[in-house]
Amino acid sequence: MKISVIIPVYNAAAFLRKAVESVVQIEEVQEILLIEDCSTDHSLELCKTLATEYPKVKLFQHPDKGNHGAGATRNLGLEKATQEFIAFLDADDYYLPNRFEAEKELFKDPKIEGVFNAIGTEFLSEKGKEEFKEKFKDTDLTTVKKHAEGKEVFYGLLGLTNDFGTFFHLNGLTVRTESIRKNNLEFNENLRVHQDSDFIIKLSYHCNLKSGNIEKAVAIRGVHDDNRITKIKLYSEKYNQRQFLLWNSISEWSKNRDIKKEFREHIFLKKKSFELSLKKGFGKYLDLLFSSLRKPKILKTRYRFTYLKR
Repeated sequence: MKISVIIPVYNAAAFLRKAVESVVQIEEVQEILLIEDCSTDHSLELCKTLATEYPKVKLFQHPDKGNHGAGATRNLGLEKATQEFIAFLDADDYYLPNRFEAEKELFKDPKIEGVFNAIGTEFLSEKGKEEFKEKFKDTDLTTVKKHAEGKEVFYGLLGLTNDFGTFFHLNGLTVRTESIRKNNLEFNENLRVHQDSDFIIKLSYHCNLKSGNIEKAVAIRGVHDDNRITKIKLYSEKYNQRQFLLWNSISEWSKNRDIKKEFREHIFLKKKSFELSLKKGFGKYLDLLFSSLRKPKILKTRYRFTYLKR
């Protein structure tokens, strides 16, 4: 296996060296692409230093040297990657030595286009820990509940099965470069958050993904005071607007694709629900609604919109 690892960098000087050095030691990684996004701290200088210290490290910036967000920054990494496989890492996280153990076996099957694994959590501050626990409850492991492959993954990510779990993290994903490029897959640059969710759902539709190590972490997410995702208050107007952008993006993408009618209706329902939440502000009710969509009773009714009318 020969792997390109894409690391978007924005104001991550305090964490970047640990992230890079966790990847450098992995034999299968041939290049580490640092995509610097106009940081206001000394991240750029550190990127230059790391590129000098380690031959695997390559530094890129946007052509205008401006700030374009995580989606555009990862897209630049996709464009610059030269190896057979692509993996991702956030600049404030790091890999564990077992990061690609499952991939080395699973990618022997040419039909497998992507593999996803569990990642763990390290709390770097008490404030960050409190905010994370408030939003994500007591789980320290980001993973799914069962092994899955192909369309099972796509259906699970859309919440159409109640035994799959919720999501897996980009840090634990490895994909064949050819599969990304032949399907013209990229991150949605209009989403400042949740562009990773948008990308993974589309990837799971186009590519044959398979679960790898879902019981033991292969990477660690660092939780600190400045994590973007923990700063978004659940059910706030701003949160709902961002969620609506996500589901609007997925809804637009799903048009004219061979997705079963009930699945397309499910996407439409989430989009419409967020539209209503922006007007009426009943985010907690919507959360209960979305949870109910996973119940077999609702599945059997092919997602009729009766719950939306109550």
